[in-house]
Amino acid sequence: MSSLHIALLQMDVKAGEPEANFAKLEQMLLQAVQADPKPDVLICPEMWNTGFDLEEIQQQADPEGKRTRELISGFCAEHSVNVVAGSIANNVNGEVRNTLYVFDRNGKLAAEYDKIHLFRLMDEEKYLTGGEKIGRFEIDGLPAGAVICYDIRFPELSRRLALDGAKMMFVPAQWPHPRLNHWRTLLTARAIENQMVVISCNRVGQSGDTSFFGHSMVIDPWGEIIVEGGEEETILTAQIDLGEVDRVRSKIPVFQDRRPHLY
Repeated sequence: MSSLHIALLQMDVKAGEPEANFAKLEQMLLQAVQADPKPDVLICPEMWNTGFDLEEIQQQADPEGKRTRELISGFCAEHSVNVVAGSIANNVNGEVRNTLYVFDRNGKLAAEYDKIHLFRLMDEEKYLTGGEKIGRFEIDGLPAGAVICYDIRFPELSRRLALDGAKMMFVPAQWPHPRLNHWRTLLTARAIENQMVVISCNRVGQSGDTSFFGHSMVIDPWGEIIVEGGEEETILTAQIDLGEVDRVRSKIPVFQDRRPHLY
């Protein structure tokens, strides 16, 4: 099977209000699995548990991701779905990491990825600890990878995932106005240059003086947008065919034509 139904949970995030955010996420997860057909994979936005209330992040972050892991693991096992659990503020022995979890249909933790590139414009590097390994995993036996928000500005990372076999890449984000054009262009470029499906879930709403525009998207390996959200809280759905990745890669064989010894 190379076809998957995807649900993107484009939610508002309340900075510094974990209780409200957990309640909202659980509500949207339950709503998403009522769809017909039921999604195979659900994806949540970046830092959905706390937002970027960084000055209080030590106190608000989920200790060892325990609450998040219990919620998502139980949900996946109960509903037989995969969840790319966006990312959360995760307190690991006093260091807060921006951590993405992936759980399979049995509720088993399939992957864990800490955001590598910390965004200086939001002072992430002052409060968070960056990751040291890439996010490569499988969903229903299909090769996948993940990056988080600012990571998409580093094409080397996405290319590394593609070279390691990934045919789809998940991107949870909190990407704000006024950089909508950057968001759409970078995601489309990552899909085209790596000939992979890109599945991006961005938040909406307001946090302080910053507004977030949503526009969560699924992009095919030709760079065509399959679905794109607006600026409201919503659940988007799309069907992807990873067989198209193989067809595109055979039609325009960029991976065979690379000359890495020159660059």
